[in-house]
Amino acid sequence: MTIFKTVLFAMLEIFILGACGFVMIRKRFLDEAGLKFLMRLVVEFLLPLFIFTKTIKSFSFTLYPNWWVFTLVGLIINLAGFIIAYFWLGIFKTVSSESERRQFVSMVGFQNCGYMPLILAATLLSAFEAEQMYIYIFLLLLGFNVVIWSFGVWFLSGHSIKKFELGSMFSPPVLATVLSMVLIGLGWDKFIPKFVFEPAQMLGNCLLPLAMIVTGGNLAIVSLNNVKRWVITNVVFLKLILLPILALAIFWFIKPVYLVGIFILLQVAMPSANSLSLITWHYKQDDTIISHGIFFTHLFCILSIPFWLIIYEMFAFFR
Repeated sequence: MTIFKTVLFAMLEIFILGACGFVMIRKRFLDEAGLKFLMRLVVEFLLPLFIFTKTIKSFSFTLYPNWWVFTLVGLIINLAGFIIAYFWLGIFKTVSSESERRQFVSMVGFQNCGYMPLILAATLLSAFEAEQMYIYIFLLLLGFNVVIWSFGVWFLSGHSIKKFELGSMFSPPVLATVLSMVLIGLGWDKFIPKFVFEPAQMLGNCLLPLAMIVTGGNLAIVSLNNVKRWVITNVVFLKLILLPILALAIFWFIKPVYLVGIFILLQVAMPSANSLSLITWHYKQDDTIISHGIFFTHLFCILSIPFWLIIYEMFAFFR
């Protein structure tokens, strides 16, 4: 019951923050133009500051000699999602068109790997464990952002886009991670003035609540007309049920370090990536089911994530 309450209250905090953004859009306190501005503020300014300050504060190559493993784990999770989705479609013929097939596979393969895991880390873990988890997530994002804005764009476009936008691949969050790691590697992080670092840290700390408000606002603009229920049901099952089951089955054999296990489980249990809707919007691609998939995976994860975290806590305790 203690574990259940802790996880449930953490999810309720996230839900309330998201609901604020949802209500702001629905009640027209905030319009779509304002939401897009907040999205740019979060992605291009606050998230890079959060990554930079937390990495400078907590990361070192001595503490994390195998730092690249977390980037590799993220790519393996994406690959597993793609393989499972393709295997599923080969058996059940869930979608009817090639465009919907690409959207289906993308929703299972790419997860909301940044904001929600960061907020759950902040609410579920101790301050020390949360700082470690932030580093794990930043290192995963290093590979994830490059892959989704290169391969993801090419895949969702039906291979029609030949040239990638390097500015999208090497986004501000990626650059913030690389810059902070370079400074640490050279030992130059010690020379960052306190009067520069502390304001940057204060601004970065605004990220988590504002990110969930933006997520809630994005869900509010989704039209729920003509939802393809069977397709979305399959996405929810694969994304929020089957992938976590497979992860827990693997844990039974490899027995990961406790915090690393939570990191992996959080990633495989996350809803579909919000970035997918940004890609379809930016490159004017078909968005028949992606917006609905993002909406419903975010809705159902309110119940599924606490369930899997409780199972993991029981598994870790009895191990």
